Amino acid sequence: MLESGSKAVKEGMLEKRSDGLLQLWKKKRCILTEEGLLLIPPKHPPPPQQQQPELHFSNMKTVDCVERKGKYVYFTVVMAEGKEIDFRCAQEQGWNAAITLQMVQYKNRQAILAVRSTRQKQQHLAAFVADLLQGLRNWADAGGSGRPERSGSIA
Repeated sequence: MLESGSKAVKEGMLEKRSDGLLQLWKKKRCILTEEGLLLIPPKHPPPPQQQQPELHFSNMKTVDCVERKGKYVYFTVVMAEGKEIDFRCAQEQGWNAAITLQMVQYKNRQAILAVRSTRQKQQHLAAFVADLLQGLRNWADAGGSGRPERSGSIA
């Protein structure tokens, strides 16, 4: 288990192209979780239990440009701000598919949570309006004098 209870879905080595002038391929130990991709230099100790992914799915736009060349699969992770990060791995490792699948599942979970939140807000609003209308009915039935009172406890 990693960061806030998220379990490792896949672990292994990936090569990441450096941002420098020479753009060298550097090996990274990777841990794919339900929240994103953690990149660790290969000689570093395991990450702490609560470490956040370096490439979080909330900031990831897509996994793109898959190319098979020789023994490698090359792919690009495109971040929301437009930054592109190039990776490669042995063809049989399937990192690009695993990252894409986890990213889609993450985005689906977020969409479901957003819909539930919207429904919950709509239900609270409907209850508030119903309570307000009931209070107005009670006020009208009482002759309409003074200030109308709501029947429930919604603030």
